[in-house]
Amino acid sequence: MAEDGRRVDEDDRGPGAAFQVFVTMEDLLDKLRLLNYEEVLNKHNMKPLTRHYFALPTNPGEQFFIFSTLSAWLINKAGHHFEQPQDYDGPNATISNILAELRSFGYTVDFPPSKLKTGHGEQVCYVLDCLAEEVLKHINFAWSRPIYPSEELEEETVVGEDSELTLNKLEEEIVEEDSDDEHCIDLNDLASQSHKLAQGESTKPQEILESNIDAVEWNMELERVLPQLKVTIRTDNKDWRIHVDQMHQHREDIESLFKESQGYLDKLQNEISKTLEKVSSREKYINNQLQPLVQEYRAAQAQLNEAKEGYQQGSGGVTERTRMLSEITEELEKVKQEMEEKGSSMTDGAPLVKIKQALTKLKQETKQMEIRIGVVEHTLLQSKLKEKSNMTRDMHAINIPESSIGVY
Repeated sequence: MAEDGRRVDEDDRGPGAAFQVFVTMEDLLDKLRLLNYEEVLNKHNMKPLTRHYFALPTNPGEQFFIFSTLSAWLINKAGHHFEQPQDYDGPNATISNILAELRSFGYTVDFPPSKLKTGHGEQVCYVLDCLAEEVLKHINFAWSRPIYPSEELEEETVVGEDSELTLNKLEEEIVEEDSDDEHCIDLNDLASQSHKLAQGESTKPQEILESNIDAVEWNMELERVLPQLKVTIRTDNKDWRIHVDQMHQHREDIESLFKESQGYLDKLQNEISKTLEKVSSREKYINNQLQPLVQEYRAAQAQLNEAKEGYQQGSGGVTERTRMLSEITEELEKVKQEMEEKGSSMTDGAPLVKIKQALTKLKQETKQMEIRIGVVEHTLLQSKLKEKSNMTRDMHAINIPESSIGVY
């Protein structure tokens, strides 16, 4: 991930993208140490982070708690107010608040928030690194130029009896020479000696040419001063001459390996070409031998396709007839059910009993009505007879009393 919040796909970053999370974690740890992050860890009784703490999964619950705690602390250090997440807070709400603060700083978030629930991974390191960068900007922190330590790798070169030490050779090999070396060689003396050698002058004193010193003493003195005759040449790996030599050496190695591998590749290419020719010839031979079988197979395939089409058509007609049969069967079941209901109602004796009871009741009521009719007819007959007798009596009567008139 870049510093401006834009993430790059792993395919574009190359095969080293899987290890980018470790680099980001190391940078994050350096920034946290600059911000004295131990104070928030001591406040929550937590141990200092390791260099791969958020890069590898160890304890998701603990890692998410430390991630949310450090995020809240960094956001507050950057000048934004942010509440410290509690145990009862939901992880989704905490992640949403942290990402909202990250967006407010101008960073883009193009990954799902669920990536942060695990408490480890590239996204977690990215969020914390961005927040730490914002804190460093807020406190006006500036990175100084790196100070590389001086390397004290020494390469000792033993000067033999027949070796010739010249100024040109020293200038090619020496890059840096410390002045505090106890047994160093004066370049000016070497230059003068080389100049004398070039002019044919002898640098040996005349008195040494005819020495009277015993050979045993000479060997002892030689053994004593032999360690001091070693020339110490300190090389610097940053020197461009060493780089050029390495480049030439690598080029020679590559050329030698390329020539060797080119022979193997040419041989492999020839073998593959021959194998491909054999395969193509075998293929042609097999095609020619199997041509009648292939035609027969194609004809059988065509017949099979025709049979499949006929089968599909026949199966379609069978399906339609099956549907019609099911409809007719349903109608037949309905008719049978109606017939059973009617038959059960016809064989049932309850309606007949009810009819008989009704007829009996009607007969009783008819008799009662006949009795009442007879009583009424008798009453009417009595009243008619009485009225007739009264009229007859009145006709024969001479004087009609007034009291009798009031009765009528």
